Amino acid sequence: MVEEIILKVTRKGQITIPRQYRDILGIKEGDLVCMQLNDNKVIISKIGIPEPGQPIGEKKFKEIIGQLEEERSRWL
Repeated sequence: MVEEIILKVTRKGQITIPRQYRDILGIKEGDLVCMQLNDNKVIISKIGIPEPGQPIGEKKFKEIIGQLEEERSRWL
């Protein structure tokens, strides 16, 4: 397990995920991550993109499309 690291929040509310954590999770530029609040703790996990043709179900499909549309709206 990686040791605890203290991060500084920018004035825009941003933090940088340290390289060692990105490496462990396999997070690269452009990847999507999921952030959850659980008992006053923030949990960040990498969202895996399904392979073409992989069955994911209607609920997961709508969730992925919603996340992509939300991200796309930020680009404009």
